Amino acid sequence: MTTNDVVVTGLGATTPLGGDVESTWEGLLAGRSGIAPLEFDWVEKFELPAKIAAQLAVEPTETLPRVEARRLDRCEQVAMVAARQAWADSGHSEDTVDLERLGVVIGTGIGGAITLLHQDDLLETAGLRKVSPLTVPMLMPNGPAAHVGLDLKARAGVHAPVSACASGAEALAWAWRMLRSGEADVVVAGGAEACITAIPVAGFCQARTMSTRNDDPTRASRPFDIGRDGFVLGEGAGIMVLERADFAAARGAKVYGRLAGIGTSSDGYHITAADPEGIGQSRAIAAALRNAGVDPIDIGHVNCHATSTPVGDVIEPQAVRRAIGDHPVLTAPKGNLGHLLGAAGAVEAIATVLSIRDSVIPATLNLENLDPKVQLDVVSGEPRKMHLTAAVNNSFGFGGHNVSLVFTSA
Repeated sequence: MTTNDVVVTGLGATTPLGGDVESTWEGLLAGRSGIAPLEFDWVEKFELPAKIAAQLAVEPTETLPRVEARRLDRCEQVAMVAARQAWADSGHSEDTVDLERLGVVIGTGIGGAITLLHQDDLLETAGLRKVSPLTVPMLMPNGPAAHVGLDLKARAGVHAPVSACASGAEALAWAWRMLRSGEADVVVAGGAEACITAIPVAGFCQARTMSTRNDDPTRASRPFDIGRDGFVLGEGAGIMVLERADFAAARGAKVYGRLAGIGTSSDGYHITAADPEGIGQSRAIAAALRNAGVDPIDIGHVNCHATSTPVGDVIEPQAVRRAIGDHPVLTAPKGNLGHLLGAAGAVEAIATVLSIRDSVIPATLNLENLDPKVQLDVVSGEPRKMHLTAAVNNSFGFGGHNVSLVFTSA
C-alpha cells in the first residue's frame, strides 16, 4: 500500500433491510427482502400500477432528535443517520483531522421531492403563510451533503453530484479524486435518496420501468431472471469514510479495504436507455481497472447495477465481458433492497467492500431462471464463499452516466 492510496475506514447505512451496516449485510446474506406493499392513500387514489416499494426498515426519526428531524427532508435525514454511523465507525472526532482537510461528497438523484410536493400542497390549500421558510434548504439536491458538512464542520469542500442512479457511486469517485489530488486527508462520501411518493412513482410507472408484481412483493425484484418486469423503488443511504492511506496509518485506523480505482464515462446515446452494446459501461470499467493498476484477471467479483429491467440487465454483462472477461462472479443486491436510486451505488459499494472482507458474495434474490442472454456466473440460491482480492462495483444512471469502482483488500 502506498501513501497515495485511498482506504475505507468507516461505513454507515440505513436501508430497507436494516438501520445500519451490520443488519443490512446480514439481510443480504440471509436472502431477506425489504420490499412490501405501499400503504399510502395516494396509491389507490391515483390508481398507480406499482403498489409496492422498499421502504426503510428503521425510521430515521428513531435516531435523530425530534427538532432536528423536523428541519430535514427525508433524504437529508437518512444521509445524517448514515454519515454519523460512518464517522463513529471510523474512530474520528474533531480532534483527529484538521477540518480544513476534511471534505464531504454526498450525491442524490432527486433530492427533496417529498418536501417540494408537501409544501406545494400547503401553498395551494392554505396559502403563503403556511409554507416553511426551510423549504428551499430541505428540497435542494445538495441538502444531504450540506447538512452532513455542517454537522462535521468540514471545510475542504462539500459537493453533491447529481447523476441519477449513479450519484452515490460518483460521490465516491469524486472523493477519491479529492484525496488523490491532495485536496483533503479525509472525505465522508456516499449517496442518499428518499422519494417514495406519488409523483416519482407515477412517473416511473408511465415510463414502464417499474415492476407491477404487486401480489408477490418479496419476489418482485428479480435481477437477471427471465421473468423480471421492472425495478422496485427503494429508499436509504450509504456513506463511507475515505482517507489517504498515510493519514489513516498515522492515526492507527482500522482499514476495511482500498478504493483502488475509479472510472466514469457517458453514453451519449439516450436520456433513459443505455447504449444497447454497453460500450460506455465497459469504458468506465476499463478506466477503473487502469486507475487501480489491476489486471482484469485479478477481478473475482462484480457487484452489478442490475435493476431488474428487461433491457438493462442484459447490457451490463456484455460490458463486463468486454472489459474484464468471463471469469468474474456476479451478484445484484437490488433483489433484496429494491432500487435506491442515488443511494444505490454507495450502499452496494459497502456490500462490495464487505464481500472482500468476509470472502462471501450474497446471492441474487429471486434469480430462479437465468436469462440465457446473461452468459456469466451469477450467484443464486445461497451466498458463495470465495476468496477475493479485488472486486468491481457498477452504477449507471438516466442520462447515460456510468461509474465503476474497484475495491481491493487492505
